[in-house]
Amino acid sequence: MAKKLSCWALLIILPFALLCGCGDLGKVDQGRVIEFNEAKGTVTFIQDVKADIGNPDYSGAPHVYIMPKDPSERGADPKAGKRMKLDAKTREIVIYDDASKGFKKIAYTLIDEKDGVGKDNPLVKDKKFPIVDKAKKTVTIYSGRQNILITFSLPEEYLALPADTWEAGDEVRVYYKEPGKALRFMNISKTDIFKK
Repeated sequence: MAKKLSCWALLIILPFALLCGCGDLGKVDQGRVIEFNEAKGTVTFIQDVKADIGNPDYSGAPHVYIMPKDPSERGADPKAGKRMKLDAKTREIVIYDDASKGFKKIAYTLIDEKDGVGKDNPLVKDKKFPIVDKAKKTVTIYSGRQNILITFSLPEEYLALPADTWEAGDEVRVYYKEPGKALRFMNISKTDIFKK
């Protein structure tokens, strides 16, 4: 009887012990880069609160991570930018404002919009965006995610902002166990998962 009881006890305790032993698996965080400091080896991004590939929501808090030192645990260096969202329907852009350390919605006046523009389209291929034309008070943006090439006008006060205000930073993902210290870093924007 004691032998049967100890077998049952093992069957109950063993899975629980295994579960407890595997508890420190680490976590994943992802977002859009607003700052990359190569000298310090740090990346700052705005957290994607949805983690939905087709419909990200970059409205979380800024997260700062120390990048992994091992090159095999680290993807391509990220490009930083302050544009969090381009909403062509409401004609608004959401940016991360360094001065206020918060988000700012900016309404724009549409000049021209071309939808369905792929990355190999001659209109955008080998061209650098955003294009800020202070004389015409316009900004031209290309969003590869949305396949939109758009030109809009803004009040003059916004044209004095740095060009990276209108640029979308790279989307990145980190794996970590200790907050603020990435064990693995992946630049989603610059990684082709289908490449052999």
